[in-house]
Amino acid sequence: MVFRKFKKNKIRDSFVEPDEIFLDSKNLENFDRQQFEGRIEKPIKRKTINFLGAFFVLVIIIFGSRLSYLQIQNGDAYRKRSEDNILEKVSIFTERGIIYDRNKKELAWNKSSGTNPSEDMSLSYTRAYMSPGFSHLLGYVSYPAKDNTGNYWQTEFLGKDGLEKEYQNELKGENGSKIIEVNARGDVNSENIINSPKQGTDLTTTIDSRIQTELFTLIKTLSQSNGFSGGAGVIMDAQNGEVLTSTSYPEYDSETLSLGKDANKINGYFTDKRKPFLDRTISGLYTPGSIVKPFFGLGALNEGVIDQYKQILSTGSISIPNPYFPDQKTVFKDWRANGWTNMAQALAVSSDVYFYEIGGGFGDQKGLGISNIEKYANLFGFGEKTGVDLPDETEGTIPSPEWKIANFKGDAWRIGDTYHTAIGQYGFQVTPMEMARAVSSIANYGKLLTPHFIVGDTQKENQFSNLDLPKEYFDVIHQGMRQAVTAGTAVSLNVPYVEVAVKTGTAQLGVAKNKVNSWVIGFLPYENPKYAFAIMMEAGPTTNSVNASTVMRQLLNWMSVNTPEYFK
Repeated sequence: MVFRKFKKNKIRDSFVEPDEIFLDSKNLENFDRQQFEGRIEKPIKRKTINFLGAFFVLVIIIFGSRLSYLQIQNGDAYRKRSEDNILEKVSIFTERGIIYDRNKKELAWNKSSGTNPSEDMSLSYTRAYMSPGFSHLLGYVSYPAKDNTGNYWQTEFLGKDGLEKEYQNELKGENGSKIIEVNARGDVNSENIINSPKQGTDLTTTIDSRIQTELFTLIKTLSQSNGFSGGAGVIMDAQNGEVLTSTSYPEYDSETLSLGKDANKINGYFTDKRKPFLDRTISGLYTPGSIVKPFFGLGALNEGVIDQYKQILSTGSISIPNPYFPDQKTVFKDWRANGWTNMAQALAVSSDVYFYEIGGGFGDQKGLGISNIEKYANLFGFGEKTGVDLPDETEGTIPSPEWKIANFKGDAWRIGDTYHTAIGQYGFQVTPMEMARAVSSIANYGKLLTPHFIVGDTQKENQFSNLDLPKEYFDVIHQGMRQAVTAGTAVSLNVPYVEVAVKTGTAQLGVAKNKVNSWVIGFLPYENPKYAFAIMMEAGPTTNSVNASTVMRQLLNWMSVNTPEYFK
């Protein structure tokens, strides 16, 4: 009875009434069904548990086997390696940018050093340079350097002179870095690059390496064979300021200074009295002599001191009362008796008497005076830096009363000082780059440019000043410089393949005056000036029959065959 009653109740209790179903559908208990509340939980299948268990056992077996291999079988070897090995972060030296000439000829580039930097940590390349004739222009570099412990205290190639220094930020690039594992013997076991190196920017210069090489060779040859202590030459585009050549003799060897290993040769540079470290084109200061006459001739015309037609007689000298001995005369000599000359003729024959008189005045001829001489010297850029993109440029000197007071205390400025300044003597000093820029402003009718070495440097091309002088005055100076070639002091430059306009100069040096600086400046072609030039031969004997014009004639001959495009 009891058993039957229990069974009956059990059956009855398990039965779900229909109303319970409807009640459950309303979720009266308010379960969060998104969190599985009110859901019936199902147990994980045993098959799944067995699979996961087998997986973890397998992982334990693999790691255990590897651990046994590393710690038991090869534990001693790996322990020794870990003790001996060092992880180091080292630089990956980037390659420096290449410097090209205007025709994409390499002037400074990178060549393999024949070493493997992953084996001995040394540099994989060295810097190479075109030579001779380019050292002052290109400069040199100092290499990354180590201390006594083998650590690099200088991690970059640093430009030390020339374009290498001026454009260091563009050329240097960015070093990379890597982590290497090195054992006690210095062997590299492994390496991992962290940052890749970025190569420096290449530079294309305005230089024509063909002309520069030839000009340097001519200057060097004339110096060695005729007693000049050195020389320099600059050729520039008279329309935009691009420099085609800039060379100086003597020079150093760029690769020798960069490597720094040949102590004897480097010491020889320091003891050489000819100053091979001096870039004569931008840092050498030289007495100009008569090459300043075209600029003061323009000034005299513009100030109404004289017109282009008036003639002045040169009998070989003029004399004025001696300021110290009134009963005596102070004589100012011409280099020869040049007779009657107007402005153009005076430039052609380089009459000193003519420029004494229009410079300082004489008799009834009015002169510019030292103030106006200084004014026009400044106008054409003398006494200031040209702004050329090379380091260590030096500015020239214009003599003046203030300059004399500073250098010769107690000695007043005299008319004789004005005479000497008017012909480029006394304390006058200029650089060849100054003269190239100045004569280019005559060639282009009054545009004073900024010389520069990088193709497409619009910033430099737009840095110029207009001199605002009448064109007809420039025409007079052009005529005089052309007559110097056809019938004056520069007839050696009267060549058939291009018309050149020139002014020569011979500046006497020292108390004994037994040495001279020989100059030639000018432009070409005459009818449509495109290029200006300045060549200086330094401190040669007064007895020489050759001079700067000799170099220019030989260069013109060479260019007529090898680069005739510049004469068109």
